[in-house]
Amino acid sequence: MTALAALAAELTAMAAADHRSTVRANSDDPAEQLAWRRLTAQHGDRLSEIMDEYGWPTAELVGEEAARAAWLIAQHADRQLDVQRRALRLMRQAVSAGTAGPRELAFLHDRTLVNEGRKQVYGTQIAGVKDGAPVPWPCEEPERMDALRADVGIEPFAEYVAQFAVA
Repeated sequence: MTALAALAAELTAMAAADHRSTVRANSDDPAEQLAWRRLTAQHGDRLSEIMDEYGWPTAELVGEEAARAAWLIAQHADRQLDVQRRALRLMRQAVSAGTAGPRELAFLHDRTLVNEGRKQVYGTQIAGVKDGAPVPWPCEEPERMDALRADVGIEPFAEYVAQFAVA
């Protein structure tokens, strides 16, 4: 197996572990929350090493599935702002070069802004649910949000939040 094939397999396995553990993120059990934090921190550390060696793992480099896995790992590195900021910078360069998608970049941009305590741009990050309705983190320009979302291929905000509504 080539180094890049091994890297692709590793990223994909990390994303699968992330998916299996996501339920722990908001668990009432502190031990489960801790397990989630430990996993995402390990993944963030590994993604940092990967970025040291390869830059942003684009689909061209590792394939579509593994590139999406790298994005997910960056997205969930919430307690490692250095990793998120670096992933954002490298991913922005990849989008400019046409080797990464602007939609995923928008999600990572919002996630990083929210983690820095700032207002998001695209309205992709949901703070919680109140009276059955999703409540987004504050946005810089709510009146321009749907136009900005359309520019990067994200569905209108109302359609997006309908996915989070409690039936």
